[in-house]
Amino acid sequence: MSAPASETLAELAAACLANPGLAAKAEIALVGEVLGGTDWQGGPGDDGAVVTAHGGPVVACGEALFPPFVAADPYGAGFAAVLTNVNDVAAMGGMPLGIVDTVVASEDLARKALAGMREAAELYDVPIVGGHLTLHEGDPAISAFAVGATAAPLSVTRAAPGQTLVVAAALDGRMREDFPFFPAFESRGRRSAGDVRLLGTLAGEGVVVAAKDISMAGLVGSLAMLLEPGRLGVTVDVAAVPAPAGVPLVRWFNCFPSFGFLLCVPAGREEECLAAFAERDLAAGVVGRLDDSGILALTRGDERVEVLDLHSTAVTGLPR
Repeated sequence: MSAPASETLAELAAACLANPGLAAKAEIALVGEVLGGTDWQGGPGDDGAVVTAHGGPVVACGEALFPPFVAADPYGAGFAAVLTNVNDVAAMGGMPLGIVDTVVASEDLARKALAGMREAAELYDVPIVGGHLTLHEGDPAISAFAVGATAAPLSVTRAAPGQTLVVAAALDGRMREDFPFFPAFESRGRRSAGDVRLLGTLAGEGVVVAAKDISMAGLVGSLAMLLEPGRLGVTVDVAAVPAPAGVPLVRWFNCFPSFGFLLCVPAGREEECLAAFAERDLAAGVVGRLDDSGILALTRGDERVEVLDLHSTAVTGLPR
């Protein structure tokens, strides 16, 4: 169930548009300017790339951590380096196989960052299989990369009008006060490994055909990136979005949940999808249906607010 409304729908929409994580996605246009337009296997555009190796599809992805975050909380940054990659593999319908990292930092900071990676790797049952370490006293830098196996890759290019939009999330735990992050893994513990592997199972069964993990761009910003390649639209029923008790929607819609995904489900398979998450004590709800309008809107009761017109507004600016 969603948290009680503490703001108007217009205020919620405005807060989502003002999310700095959404604004930062415009920088991705640089990738398209240099690399040009490519297909969904080669990228760019999805949470990961899918390439064919030894006769089957393999997911590959990577994440660079924000240097000020690394300096302020190296342990947390190390944990996040693994978490974000595991989520990206899951959003592509993959099962994580291994993590490779690069660390450039002082010895003390590197130890803390690697300890954070180790904890996350153990929690999500994915090994750290290699990497690179450079010790120096200057500004730190951490990146991590993942590979995963998938029998049925998910991609935003497979999103289509008529599909049902489902939001799934882990609502255990509480929001951090100092940072827009909802660390449900602290409460879910070892269940987290099975949680992220559920998407691969649903992809293989055809219950989910496209997905996007909810990132620092927030729910609306992440949804805009899912819709952008096909210039699709959807009206999201705010009251149907699963949300943790006591967390204002303006915060929930603009945070990075440790487990939060947007799923495109073929019509008629909604109950299978919801039941699969319920079996793991994860929350999931049908929040809208994709259309070809290019309009991302929010609705609650008799209210409706248009947030983005993807025909006239670029989110990432990547080539179609």
